[in-house]
Amino acid sequence: MPAHKPEALEQKIDQLIALCKELNAENQMLLEQRNSWYRERQMLVEQNQAVKNKVSTVLAKLQAMERSA
Repeated sequence: MPAHKPEALEQKIDQLIALCKELNAENQMLLEQRNSWYRERQMLVEQNQAVKNKVSTVLAKLQAMERSA
């Protein structure tokens, strides 16, 4: 095996290690982003439900007023 082959192999291994670190960092960032979006979605679902409840209450009051008039 020529002398330059082990050096080339070592360089490729170093590149792979660097790529793995980069991909791990990107994966971590994407997981955090997904969790953030999930929390935002949950908050929006809760807000939507609260608005639906308020609208239902207002409609029920309007119907009651209509019946009593």
